[in-house]
Amino acid sequence: MSFHLAAKPSDIAETVLLPGDPLRARFIAESYLENPVCYNQVRGMFGYTGTYKGRPISVQGTGMGMPSISIYITELIQEYGVRNLIRVGTCGSIHPDVHVMDLVLAISSSTNSGMNRKRLPQIDFAPTADFMLLKEAYEIAKAKKIKVKVGSVFTTDFFYEVPAEELRLYSSYQMLAVDMETAALYTIAAKYGVKALSILTVSDHIFTKEMISSQQKENMLHDMSIVALETAISLSE
Repeated sequence: MSFHLAAKPSDIAETVLLPGDPLRARFIAESYLENPVCYNQVRGMFGYTGTYKGRPISVQGTGMGMPSISIYITELIQEYGVRNLIRVGTCGSIHPDVHVMDLVLAISSSTNSGMNRKRLPQIDFAPTADFMLLKEAYEIAKAKKIKVKVGSVFTTDFFYEVPAEELRLYSSYQMLAVDMETAALYTIAAKYGVKALSILTVSDHIFTKEMISSQQKENMLHDMSIVALETAISLSE
C-alpha cells in the first residue's frame, strides 16, 4: 500500500496502462481484460489487474496534468515494481497533417511546465519514449490499418491559456499535438530506468475546431486500447 494506492505489492502487474480518466480505466479493464480485479478506489482513481491473452496487465487512472500522473507513476514504480508504463490518452492536434481520430505516438515531449527545471536546473531536459515500445506500437497500428503519426508533442500545465500564436510556433517546429501528461511520464521513467510510451488519440484540432463525436470516441478508445494492449504483451514475447 502507498499513499494513493490501496493495492498490495502483488496486486499490480509489471506492465500498466495509464488513462487519465479513472472511468476509462474501468472501461478498458471490463472490456478487454480477462477476470479483472479492482485493486484501487482511493480518491475515485480506479485501478484494475487482469490478463490479456493470458498475460497479466494492470490499468490505472492517473488524473489530469503532470503533478497528478507524477504521483501515480512514482508510486507504481517505487512501491509496486512496475517496469512498463503505457499512457492511453487524448490530445489536441496543432499540426496540419494530424487529424481527429489519428493515433499519435510521442517520440518526445517539450513542455512549459517548471517541474523539469526544478529537477535539472542547468539544462533543458528532453524526455523521450522507449524505442522498443514505440517501434512495437507503430508496427501494430500499421498492421491493423489504424491511422498513426509519430513525432514530438507538447505537454502543458494549461488547458485553456496557451496562446494560439505559441501553439502555431510549436507546430512550425513539427510538434504534432498537445497533452498534459507525457513529459512527466517520460521524465520519471528515465529517472527510474523503466520503459514508457505515450499513445494518444486526437480528440480535437486546436485550429480547425474539429471535434470527435460520441460514436467516434468509442471507436477511438477501442483502437487505442488494442494497440496499447498488443504492445504490452509484446514485452513478454
